[in-house]
Amino acid sequence: MRLFGYARVSTSQQSLDLQVKALKNEGVRANRIFTDKISGSHLDREGLQMLRLKVEEGDVILVKKLDRLGRDTADMIQLVKEFDEMGVAIRFLDDGISTEGSMGKMVVTILSAVAQAERQRILERTNEGRLEAKAKGIKFGRKPFVDKEKVRSLRGQGIGATDIARQLNIGRSTVYKILESNQSSRISPVVENAMNS
Repeated sequence: MRLFGYARVSTSQQSLDLQVKALKNEGVRANRIFTDKISGSHLDREGLQMLRLKVEEGDVILVKKLDRLGRDTADMIQLVKEFDEMGVAIRFLDDGISTEGSMGKMVVTILSAVAQAERQRILERTNEGRLEAKAKGIKFGRKPFVDKEKVRSLRGQGIGATDIARQLNIGRSTVYKILESNQSSRISPVVENAMNS
């Protein structure tokens, strides 16, 4: 069994010293301590990636606190499960939690159930919010394609911006933007004459 350590702070201004010292006091060698100075919401952390590559079955990772492994509960639990599947245990020093042994398996199972319940709650809240927004008339999905040539054609027929907007089911400001871009893309006759001479 080899001991590894992981320490993380959220910003580059914060210090890792206390966490690293605690890991060394538990017997982790300096070259087996991996660190990150980045938000826990990112799973593509350099130190964490290196730790994933170095650990093998039977190893134990020490982390000072649960929230140092990951800020988001679901992501943190996903990491715990990933290491558990590799046969690697994790001990959270300050929290007194370990994924070692039969009690550890129970901890992983409970954490997995918590993560699943959290994902389910997020889905339910998202769906409730979507239904409420639909009831208020908010539309979802991509914005409809605006046929710029159709706008210019209707304008060329003498139809006003308000009527064009109504016919094409777009905003008047969109009509004006299309017409203005058409105007600015044309070269004035004076400039064209100067270029030809």
